[in-house]
Amino acid sequence: MPRQPAPVLVFDACQAGVILRAVLYVEAVIAVGLMYVAVTPVDWLWRAALVTAGALPATLLWLVVGCGLKQRLARLAWPAQMGAGVVLGALAGVYACGTLALLGAADRPPWLACACTGALLATGLVAGLMWRVRGRTPAATTARLAELQSRIRPHFLFNTLNSAIALVRDEPAKAEAVLEDLSDLFRHALADRQDSATLRQEIELARRYLEIEQVRFGKRLRVEWSLDERADGARLPPLILQPLVENAVKHGVEPSAQGAQVRISTRARGQMALIKVTNTVPAGQGEAGHGIALNNVRDRLRLLHDLQGGFRTALVNDVYQARIEVPLSP
Repeated sequence: MPRQPAPVLVFDACQAGVILRAVLYVEAVIAVGLMYVAVTPVDWLWRAALVTAGALPATLLWLVVGCGLKQRLARLAWPAQMGAGVVLGALAGVYACGTLALLGAADRPPWLACACTGALLATGLVAGLMWRVRGRTPAATTARLAELQSRIRPHFLFNTLNSAIALVRDEPAKAEAVLEDLSDLFRHALADRQDSATLRQEIELARRYLEIEQVRFGKRLRVEWSLDERADGARLPPLILQPLVENAVKHGVEPSAQGAQVRISTRARGQMALIKVTNTVPAGQGEAGHGIALNNVRDRLRLLHDLQGGFRTALVNDVYQARIEVPLSP
């Protein structure tokens, strides 16, 4: 039975990046509009401060109400979502007029003009959100395809099969376990998944990958886990840890006769989840990569979490670290 497509949420005002852009957008429009009536720069500043006293609370109210109605709006078709955003914008404009009237800044509040202005500003904001959704789908698909091509590489499949074949006679049980892990990895990689997975799921896939590579490298691959269960529910793009772990093996273990230490740690800190993948790097060995996988990870995190997600890498004293930071709650 084909899976029903997930609802497309256009009017998503819960993202920190959306809130910041909405406030800056409204303030910029107000500032430019007041230039037509201001006589001096001081007069312009005074008018801008006065109008902001009514417009800023109205904008924040629009965002709060939109965020609160997020789940209900997701059940509507996108034209209805856009219409709801515009109607809420008109109400926010009336609210701004009322605020200015209470402050004594308007003896005869232009209610209709305020409602139309709020609706017009909301139209611009909702249009921007719509473009973001439309841009996200092909970008996510492209990133997904690139991730599969660069992560599930043919030579990894061949190396794993060779490792299993070498174990068939002497250790058939271990060979069977390797093939089962490989099957699970590819099943998850090629499955039709949602746009996010939990950190717990990503950790489990990383374990299976490292168990396969452990058969190949033996004592050269030394893995250490330090996991915080409080961070298990954090949402990540699917298969986001696997390229980081594979990079640790490729650039840390493969070029060194002594192997490398690979450490995966998770930690909940406040409202954020921190994920670190570190590995030792042999001094003066190995070739620098092209950064495709790392750029892919960075782009996919930005698509899912916008400004709330972060990704950094660093090489300090022959220890390479990749760090992901995402919110604990979606």
